Amino acid sequence: MKINNILVPIDFSEYSIKALEYAIDFGSRFNSKLFLIHVVEPPLYPADFSMGQVVLPEVDENFVSRAEEELDSLIKNKIAGKLPTEKIVRNGKPFIEIIEAAAEKDIDLIIIATHGHTGVEYLLFGSTAEKVVRKAPCPVLTLRDPIKNFKYKGKLGKG
Repeated sequence: MKINNILVPIDFSEYSIKALEYAIDFGSRFNSKLFLIHVVEPPLYPADFSMGQVVLPEVDENFVSRAEEELDSLIKNKIAGKLPTEKIVRNGKPFIEIIEAAAEKDIDLIIIATHGHTGVEYLLFGSTAEKVVRKAPCPVLTLRDPIKNFKYKGKLGKG
C-alpha cells in the first residue's frame, strides 16, 4: 500500500494541530506529501423570517491572508522540511472544499480531527468530520483527543 498524498484540514484549533502532528508522523512512514487545507467560511447573517439566513459571498481578504500566514507558520515550525508540503486556502463550506480538494489533488488519505461536539452543539453546527467521512473520494482517518499510543510532541498554537 502506498499513501502518496495526505490531506490535513486545519482550523487552528488544538484538535487540528494535534491531528497535524499525527499526520506528520504517519506521513513520514510512507514518504507522503502533506496538503494542509484551511477553509474560510463566508459570514452568515440572520435576516428576517421571510428570507431566512443570508450568506454574503465576499470573504474579507484579511481572513485569507491571515490563514495563509498561519499555515506558513505551521509548515515552518511543525513540519520544517520533514515532508514535502503544500498549503491550500479556500472559501466556502469546509466539508465541501475539503472533499473537492481531495479529488483535485489525488489525495490517498484524509486525516481529520473531530471536536467531539454532542447534543445541541452538534445539532446546530453538525460535524465537518462526519460529512467528510460520508462523502470523501478516499479513506478518512478521524482522530479524537486523546490519540491512543501517540504522544503529542509540540506546544499548541504557533511554533
